[in-house]
Amino acid sequence: MKELDPWILLAIMREMLGPLLWLLAGLALLGLTAFALLLARERRIDARRLVRSQLLGLVGGALALVLMAKVSSSGFTDAGGPVDWILIALVFGAGLAGSAILAYTAMGWCPRCRGRACAARPAAPDGNP
Repeated sequence: MKELDPWILLAIMREMLGPLLWLLAGLALLGLTAFALLLARERRIDARRLVRSQLLGLVGGALALVLMAKVSSSGFTDAGGPVDWILIALVFGAGLAGSAILAYTAMGWCPRCRGRACAARPAAPDGNP
């Protein structure tokens, strides 16, 4: 393979993941859209929510590694060269970032999770929250 063809990569991913590929792609698209809408609505990043979502992102990165080990024919003990370890780090990073964005978005749209942040804001001068 002398050149990198995205259609071949898509075929490989479809072969490895099957219908799960489309589920994950749809979840990513839905999550990014909801995240963009949340940022447009709030016009800021909530630090407390961000830290909590980053902690959940660590779990998502680990789950991405578990999924990678399940769908591939090799395990972590088969990783020999630097490219293998870079790929493992990239899979972990993608799982971490994706699950952190999804967790931040879910916490932002959940009224129960937002209630604490709304209670911490000072009341308006006219007495309305």
